[in-house]
Amino acid sequence: MSHVLTLIADPRTMPLTDAIVSRVRDAVRGTSTDILSPGEAVDIFCADRPDGHDIAAALERAPIDAIATKARGRRKALLVADMDSTIVTTETIDELAAYAGLKDKVAAITKRSMEGELDFAQALRERVAMLKSVPLTDLAKTWERVTFSPGARELVATMRAHNATTALVSGGFTYFTGRVAEALGFHVHRANVLLDDGVALTGEVGEPILDREAKLATLLELAAARNLKIAGTLAVGDGANDLAMVREAGLGVAYKAKPVVAREARAEIVHTSLRALLFAQGYRAAQIVGG
Repeated sequence: MSHVLTLIADPRTMPLTDAIVSRVRDAVRGTSTDILSPGEAVDIFCADRPDGHDIAAALERAPIDAIATKARGRRKALLVADMDSTIVTTETIDELAAYAGLKDKVAAITKRSMEGELDFAQALRERVAMLKSVPLTDLAKTWERVTFSPGARELVATMRAHNATTALVSGGFTYFTGRVAEALGFHVHRANVLLDDGVALTGEVGEPILDREAKLATLLELAAARNLKIAGTLAVGDGANDLAMVREAGLGVAYKAKPVVAREARAEIVHTSLRALLFAQGYRAAQIVGG
């Protein structure tokens, strides 16, 4: 079989049933199935790449994610992940702005930037300028409120345990990526640098700004460092600045993403967690570290 269709559900809300699996298998003309996690994830093996319209019709709007991959080379040796609204649940710049009473204004710009309506670098400079004089203690307060997306810890730990390189690459700030990387075990983290005078932010960001092209360049650089073909890579993100790396990666995934990303990514997670990225690579529940 040349392709695998992985169905992933949240068993707490709507577990996968035999009826759902059978309906989808018939719709995509699948052959055998393999349960990766009872009620949560199953592989359906197909002779050809399954059609997305057939999958959607068979699912009948059920809150189940479906990711199709080639059967060969499912396991990826490089993970490149966005941070804000992907590995962590919020946009950290918006949360930082809240301490200056500017969350709504900053969040509005963030939203337009992530939807691809604004130039990323220009929008970042504009938002950082609004944070001038914010005390550095507010960075620590913001970090204390950061929460990780469900499945983030398991994703990084499991891929590391299977000798993959894991990289956190963000259009956000190194203050946060460094802490997230340490907490979750990413090998590499890259982001923008907030400038300060030792007491407060200056309203400036270090140049050059890490934008969508820099994210793509990081994917290619890290793949080359491991002598990997691009097919051996996985990239995940939610915003327009993630689109270049998501398009290029062997498995590029839109995670609860803005429409501009969801439309162009080859795979999408809408209903479940980042554990779905492990199931899409063929990992079984028993193989998930920390699961």
